[in-house]
Amino acid sequence: MSNPNVNVSFACQRCFTPIRLDSSFNTISEHTIAELSLPIVTCPEVDLESQAKHIDHIIPGFHLNDSSSGNNGFTLLGEGETPTLSHQMKVAANLFDIVSGNSKVNHPLCDECTDVLMDMMEEELQQAEADYTDYSNYLKELSTEEPEDMDALNKELEDLLKEEKKLMSELANLQETENALDSDIKEAEKEKERLIKEEERYWKEYSKHRRDCILIEDKQKSVECQIIYTTSQLAKLRKTNVFNATFHIWHHGHFGTINKLRLGRLPSAPVDWAEINAAWGQVTLLLVSLARYMNLKFEKYRLVPYGNHSYVEVLGEKKTLPLYGQGGIRFVWNTKFDLAMVAFLDCLQQFKEEVEKGNSGFHLPYRMEKGKIEDSATGNTYNIRIQLNSEEGWTKALKFMLTNLKWGLGWVSAKINHEM
Repeated sequence: MSNPNVNVSFACQRCFTPIRLDSSFNTISEHTIAELSLPIVTCPEVDLESQAKHIDHIIPGFHLNDSSSGNNGFTLLGEGETPTLSHQMKVAANLFDIVSGNSKVNHPLCDECTDVLMDMMEEELQQAEADYTDYSNYLKELSTEEPEDMDALNKELEDLLKEEKKLMSELANLQETENALDSDIKEAEKEKERLIKEEERYWKEYSKHRRDCILIEDKQKSVECQIIYTTSQLAKLRKTNVFNATFHIWHHGHFGTINKLRLGRLPSAPVDWAEINAAWGQVTLLLVSLARYMNLKFEKYRLVPYGNHSYVEVLGEKKTLPLYGQGGIRFVWNTKFDLAMVAFLDCLQQFKEEVEKGNSGFHLPYRMEKGKIEDSATGNTYNIRIQLNSEEGWTKALKFMLTNLKWGLGWVSAKINHEM
C-alpha cells in the first residue's frame, strides 16, 4: 500500500525553486476541478428579492458535504479511498494547468514569488483606481460644462479641414520634391561610383606612368653617366698618343731600350739574343708605322715586322735580309745581319729626309750615312755593323739609332696632337 503522507513536489515557474504542495491538494474532488475549469465570466448582479414574483421556486446549491449524510440516500464512491501518487500528481498538474490557463502567470509559485506577484497586482490595482478616479472627475467636468456653439465648431472644423487639405497638398509637393531629391541622390551616387572607378583607373595609370618615368629617368641617368665616362675616356684617348703608348723608348745604363727590351751587347752584360731580336722586331714595327702615317714608301727596301724574326726585303733582287742574330762563330762570318741593319738605317735616313721636307727646322740629333752614325757633340762615328766592330761601339750606335727614332716618334706625336 502507498503511504498516505507522501506529497508531490513541483518547481516554481518563476525562480525554479522546488516547492512542496499542501496536503489539501490531495483531497480535491473532480467536481471542484470541473468548477475551476469553467471560464471566468463576470455575471450581472441579479436582485432575487425583486424578481421573487417571477420565480416559482429557488433550488439551493448542491454541496458535496451534503452527500455524506445518510438522509438523502446517496453514497459517493471513492470518497474514503487513499489516493495514489500518480493520481495526486495528475490532479495537481490539472489544477495548475487550469489556473495557468485562466491567468497570465504560470503556476505553481513559491511563497516569495507569490508575494512579489501580489505586490505587482496591488500596484496595478492602485494605478487602475487612480485612472478610474481621473476619468470620473473628467466625466463630471464634461457633464457640468455648457455646450459650445455648433456654428463656431463647424467653422473651426472647416478651417481645420482646409488647413489639412493645404498641408496635404504641401505634403504631396514635399513628397514629389523628396522623390526628385532621391532620384538626384541616386544619380549622384552613380556618378560618385563612376568617379571613384575613374579615380582608381587614373591612379593605376598614374602609378604605371610614374613607374615608367622613374625607369626612364634611371636609364637617362645611366646613359648620362655612360656619356660622362665615355667623354672622359675619349678625352683621355685624345690626349693619349698611340705611338707613345705602344712604343716606349728609353735607356738602361749603356743600352738603349724599347718597351724595356735592350738593344746591344757588352762584355760585362751579355744580353741574350732572343731579347735583342725581339727589340729589333719592335724597332721595325715602329719605323713601318711611322712611315705608313707619313705615306712614305722606302726606296730599294721593304721592312717586314715579324716579331723576333723580322727581316728586310731588297726590292728588285728578291732577297731577304734577317734582322735577327743567333750568335756563335758561324754568326760572326754571316754578313746578312749587318746588311739588314745597314738597310734599316738607310730607311731611317729616308724617313728623316721626308720629315725635314715639311719642317725645315726639324733635325734628328745624330747624322746617319752609309751604316754609320755620327755623334755631333764629340765628332765620333760609330758603325752599326757588328763585324769588325767592338760590342761597345755597336751598342753605342744602336743607342744613337733609338734616340733618332725617339725624336721622330715625338715629331709624329706632336703632329697628331696638332691635327686633333
